[in-house]
Amino acid sequence: MPEVAVLILSALLFSLGGYGAMARKNPLQMFMAIEMMWNAVNLVFIYFARQFGDVGGQIFVFVVVTVAAAEVAIGLGTVVLAFRGRERLDLDELDSLKG
Repeated sequence: MPEVAVLILSALLFSLGGYGAMARKNPLQMFMAIEMMWNAVNLVFIYFARQFGDVGGQIFVFVVVTVAAAEVAIGLGTVVLAFRGRERLDLDELDSLKG
């Protein structure tokens, strides 16, 4: 696969994720957009790790995926806790996590 195609695909995914993170007000959609941005960066790391025959990029992707899993677990727990007392969850309306 040509290098330019991987970089364009990664830039497109990262841009869509950035737009989704800034334009959305639902925290679940924001988490998905941030995950899309991380996956775009991971794509580049994996591609260049394979191109140069170095496992450093693959190890970094493993660490990023681990951190993303922890972020999702903590973030979803917080979203569920905030959603319990409301019918709808909007980040502009959510100013505190007090019950």
